[in-house]
Amino acid sequence: MRLSLLDFALATTGIWAFAGCAHAAVTVYGPQGAQNPSGTSSASGPSATPAGAQWVSALNAYNDVRLQPPSLPNPLPPTEFTLSLPNSAAGMSGLSVPQRGDFFGFSIEMSVVEQGLMFRSSFIQVPLLNLLATVADRAGGVRIRIGGNTQETATLVDRLPNNAMIGKDKVVTGGASRTVQTPTLEYTAELLNLLSHVSSLVNAKWYLGIPFNDTTQPRLQIAEAADAILGDNVLGYQVGNEPDLYASHERRPEDYSPQDYFEEFGTMVNNIHDDSKITKAGNLVAPSLQGTWSAEDLWATGYLDAYSTSISVLSMERYADQNCAAEFPDGGFGPVKNPQDVLPNYLTHRSGQGLVSPLMNTASIAQQMGKEFMMFETNTASCGGFPGVSDSFASALWAVDYGLQMAYSSFTGALLHIGGQNVSYNPFTPPPTNLSLVAKWTVGPIMYSTLFMAEALGKSNTSRVVDLSANGGNEFTPAYGIYEHDTLARVALVNFMQEQNGAGSYRATISVSGANGERAVPAQVKVKYLLAPSVSEKDKVTWANQTFGGRFQADGRLSGQEVIETISCDQTANTCVIPVPAPCAALVFLSADAQASADPAATQTYATTAVTNPAQTATIDPDTLAHSNGHTGGIPLSGTSKGGTTTNVKAADVAGAFFHGFVMDFSWPFMGSA
Repeated sequence: MRLSLLDFALATTGIWAFAGCAHAAVTVYGPQGAQNPSGTSSASGPSATPAGAQWVSALNAYNDVRLQPPSLPNPLPPTEFTLSLPNSAAGMSGLSVPQRGDFFGFSIEMSVVEQGLMFRSSFIQVPLLNLLATVADRAGGVRIRIGGNTQETATLVDRLPNNAMIGKDKVVTGGASRTVQTPTLEYTAELLNLLSHVSSLVNAKWYLGIPFNDTTQPRLQIAEAADAILGDNVLGYQVGNEPDLYASHERRPEDYSPQDYFEEFGTMVNNIHDDSKITKAGNLVAPSLQGTWSAEDLWATGYLDAYSTSISVLSMERYADQNCAAEFPDGGFGPVKNPQDVLPNYLTHRSGQGLVSPLMNTASIAQQMGKEFMMFETNTASCGGFPGVSDSFASALWAVDYGLQMAYSSFTGALLHIGGQNVSYNPFTPPPTNLSLVAKWTVGPIMYSTLFMAEALGKSNTSRVVDLSANGGNEFTPAYGIYEHDTLARVALVNFMQEQNGAGSYRATISVSGANGERAVPAQVKVKYLLAPSVSEKDKVTWANQTFGGRFQADGRLSGQEVIETISCDQTANTCVIPVPAPCAALVFLSADAQASADPAATQTYATTAVTNPAQTATIDPDTLAHSNGHTGGIPLSGTSKGGTTTNVKAADVAGAFFHGFVMDFSWPFMGSA
C-alpha cells in the first residue's frame, strides 16, 4: 500500500486544530523572495506541548527540566556604581579590533540539516528564514557553518534513494562508540543548491568542511561543487574538526601528535592547491582545536609559517563545560553532573573570561598575521548541554557576556552550535517530525543573545569593545563600552543575579567626558532590555518587550510591541542613571545615531503555512517512511557533534522526514499566513 503524505499525516496525528491555519493574508514565495510578506506573527502566549505528544519531553530540545535560581551572592555586590567613560576612543585604552555586526552566527551539524531545518532547495523551512532574517537585518548578514564531526566522513554522491539530500550509513566505521557516534554521511549537490537558495533570500554566507578522515585519498568534491554553486557566498572551508580528539575518538593512532596533524594538513593543502576545480585560494579555516592540545603545541611545529597563505581564519572550538557522563555512561567521564549544581557557573563573568584567557596569545598572533580569529563551534556544554541550564535564560545572559568578552578579546566571530533534537542548547529547533503540521518551532533563550550582540555591535563594522571592569570588577555585574566610528555609542550592562525579596537589581550611573574633560552626557539615552522572570525561565523571554514565543509556538518572527525605554540624563551633573533589573541584560544607546546604526530595517519575514501543489503531491512507501532520515529504531535521531543527538526514542515515534506542508520536488511553493 502507498500513502500520500496527506493521508499519512492524518493517520499519525489524529485530529488537527485547523482553525489556526486559515487566514486571509497570503504571501507568494518565489525565486526572487517573498512577495507581499504579511509580517504578522503568530508566536505568543505560554509554551504548549501538542496534545497526545507528551513523549516529546524525552527529547532534550523540549525537556521539562526547570531549576531553582541560585541564591543571591553573599556579600551582595554594590547596587550603585559609576562608569566614567571618555567620549572619544582615543581616550579609552584596551579597545578591541573593529568588530562586525554578524559576530554571532550559527554552526549546524551537517547530519541534521535535512532534519527539519532545511528540507530541499525547492522547499525551505520558513521559520528558519525568519530567524536568519531577524539576525541578518540587525547584523547586516549572518554567518553559518555546516559541519561538525559528521563532515569528516561526508561524501558527495550523484543521487540517493528516495531522492534524499543526505543519507546516513547505519554502521559507524571506526571511532570510539563509548564517546562519539558519528554516522558516515552521503549527500548530493542538492545540499549546496539549498544553501544557495537560502542566500538568495537572506544575506547568509557559509562555511563548509572538507573531510579529513582520509588524507591519502582526499575527497575535495564539496569545495569543487561549492565554488561553482555558491560562489562568493562561501566564506571558507574548514580542514580538520578537532584534530586533537582524533586519537581519543579512534580516528588516528593513540600517539597522534601535533606534528602528525601538521604533515597531514600539508598534504591536504597541496591537494587543494593542485585541484583546478577549486577556484578560490587562501580561504581555509583551521586548526579548530578542542583544547586537548594547546594552540602553542601546534604553533611550535611551524604550522603558521608553513600554511599562512592558505588559511584565512584561525579557529578554535570550546564549550563552557561538558555533560558527557550523562550522554556516554561508559565513556570514563566520571559521575554525572547535576544541572542544578552547574547552573551558578553560567551566572558569572568569570565563565567567559575563563574560556577566552587561554587563547589570548593566539588572538594576538591572528592580529599580527592579519587573519580572522573565530570560535568556530561553541555553546554551553558539549555532549548535548545541560537540560534546565542550556535552555534557560541563564544561557542567554551567559552568551551575551561571553560574546562581548570574545569581541573585547579580539576574536572576530563565534558560531553557536545546533546539534539536533536531543540537545538542550539549540538556539532554535523544529518540532518532531510527526508534529510538524500541528506544532511550530522552539526558540531557545540563547537565540536572544544573537539579537543583543548584533544590536550592540551594529552594522557599521567599526565597533570596538572594551570590558569596563564594572563595579570593582564584580563577577555578577559586568559592563562593556562599545565605540563606533571612534565615538562612544553604546554601553552593555549585565545582571546575573536573581531578584529575591526585593534585592538583586542595581543602578549604573554613566558619566561621559569630552576631549577636554567637558561634560558630554546626552540629554537622554535609549535602553533596550533583555528580560525574563527568572534565570531558570525557558519561555517568557523578551528583547525590548518582543518575543519569539514559547515552546512549539515560534514561526521565527518576533511578536509584541517593541518597547524602548527613554531615560533622561542630568547634563549638569554629567550623569545618566540606568536601572538594571535582576536578571537582565541592558543595552544603552547614547545617541540617536547609535540606535539607528543598530536598529534593524523593516524585517522582511515569511509566513509559515504551506499548501500542496495538487498535481505533485508526493507519495511515500510506509517502510521507507519508517526508516527515513537514515534511522531505524536503533539508530540515533540526528547529528553527533559533541555527542549531541543520540536518543532512545524510536523512529516510529517521530517517523519521516519533515514535510511541513507536504510539498516536495517542485521549484517554488506558495505560502500564506498562519
